[in-house]
Amino acid sequence: MTKSVVLASASPRRTALLKQMNVEHIIVPADIDETPRSGEAPTALVERLAAEKALAVKHKLESEGTLNDDTVIIASDTLIAFNGESVGKPVDKADAHRILGMLSGKTHEVLTAVSVLSTAKQITEVINTYVDFATLTDAQIDAYWESGEPADKAGSYAIQGIGGEFVVSIKGSASAVVGLPLYQTRQLLNAFGV
Repeated sequence: MTKSVVLASASPRRTALLKQMNVEHIIVPADIDETPRSGEAPTALVERLAAEKALAVKHKLESEGTLNDDTVIIASDTLIAFNGESVGKPVDKADAHRILGMLSGKTHEVLTAVSVLSTAKQITEVINTYVDFATLTDAQIDAYWESGEPADKAGSYAIQGIGGEFVVSIKGSASAVVGLPLYQTRQLLNAFGV
């Protein structure tokens, strides 16, 4: 029996990665409150958000009467962690400058959680990737901000875009940094019969 895969995300990067895996899917974006809880560690936050996105889409499909036993929902969340703290999206140019200056010349962690859910079970896994960043000048940061790319990106950069020029090395899953770890996602989908 064929499974119906639902991606609980409007991210074009996650859609492209699923297509790269040859996984046919439909898109049903999740609408949840992504505010961190008081004292919530980065790993706990990213794991919770991915799981809640999958559950939100499950409830949405249930309310529409379109959820069935062949439905498999996949959700993901990615965040940057530096010195044990979550680093979100910049609120403005000054904040992007602060974030990129903080990451400059150092190693940070990219946490990506993948949650796969069916009517029978839910499995959520967190993948850790370490990224070594180049030392950036103020002029480089300013020019990068002007490109428009950092404005809506966790950690103020996109590895798959211009921001990839700042990445010296990666230890872990490059696709997880983009938004969906290919290997782990395939293993999870296989466990759900996809």
